[in-house]
Amino acid sequence: MIRQDLDGAILLLNVDLFYFTGTVQNSYLFIPAVGEPILMVKRGLERVQAECQLHHIVAVKSPKEIPAVLERFAYKNMKRLGLELDVLPVNLYKVYSKLFSAVEVEDVSPLVKEVRSIKSSYEIAILRNAIEVMDEAFAKVPSLLHEGMTELELSALFEAELRKRGYAGACRMRAFNQELFYGNVCSGSSAKYSSFFDGPVGGMGTSPANPQGAGWKKIARNEPVYIDYTSIIRGYTGDQTRVFCIGDLPEKMKKAFDDILILQKEVLLSIKPGVLAEDIYLLALKLAEQMGYKDYFMGYKSDKVKFLGHGIGIELDEWPIFAKGIKTKIVPGMVFALEPKLVFEDGAIGTENSFLMTQDGPVCLSKSPERIISIQ
Repeated sequence: MIRQDLDGAILLLNVDLFYFTGTVQNSYLFIPAVGEPILMVKRGLERVQAECQLHHIVAVKSPKEIPAVLERFAYKNMKRLGLELDVLPVNLYKVYSKLFSAVEVEDVSPLVKEVRSIKSSYEIAILRNAIEVMDEAFAKVPSLLHEGMTELELSALFEAELRKRGYAGACRMRAFNQELFYGNVCSGSSAKYSSFFDGPVGGMGTSPANPQGAGWKKIARNEPVYIDYTSIIRGYTGDQTRVFCIGDLPEKMKKAFDDILILQKEVLLSIKPGVLAEDIYLLALKLAEQMGYKDYFMGYKSDKVKFLGHGIGIELDEWPIFAKGIKTKIVPGMVFALEPKLVFEDGAIGTENSFLMTQDGPVCLSKSPERIISIQ
């Protein structure tokens, strides 16, 4: 903030409140460029005091009290104030512009995202736990999957395994209109259907109101069963994809899976500290085209998505984003998911793993076997 000549920032989004305070109760957080932060609590003061370790916690009845509270702590005559303009609704922006009419408002979101992109050892430990929960749930799939069950039935059983191990059930995303309920189960041809969700595999969903993920299709023999799920443990998001099959897959599908593993290996070798996120995506795109998968890499034909992976943390779509035009440098401490996938007329093939970036390169946190798991 000092670098950008900001006097301070007011954060309102739950995930940012959680990151900086440890609570998501109804509050307003002021972080000064110099000095101690103030958490102003509208509701749930007792719980905030139990969950939050900040020194200055103040009860308020309305955001209208914020300027007076800041003056009480000698934060006054501010000239430039940061707000989360990437997510703040226009109506709320107008409220705060009126409250601070003499102050120039700037977007502080890039600074927040930059800080959050580097994980502490505390955060990394929780993310490891989230992936462990995912691995345990995937290990149960062979005992859950059977011919004739619907995608919804399989998803419910898989989700129960996650819930029993602490899955919070709330996958948070920052991007506008992006919603994800747990994850995605698609069998055979249902994978090729696109959805509003920015992912390579869509799925039919339960209805046009929720047109994404598991639907009413019955799972048949000799088709890929694609499972792509998140695992939210203590607020942090693991992300993983594995492929199953009742019977055996066509040789085309098996070769495609082997090719994706080759592509992933080449991409991982290229990820070193200082490499740009864009370069990793462009390499993957080049390799997929050389392999003959131009029309199927990261989506079916015209419905392809234009990224290879994304940062993970308390949101599913954190920095870095591996996509064209993204100049973010990959540095130690980042945790991200890479998801090279192919989508054909008759199903989706691919993998997704979560990685911790170290000085020596990415370390895979996912432990589930990377192979097509066939059930006879």
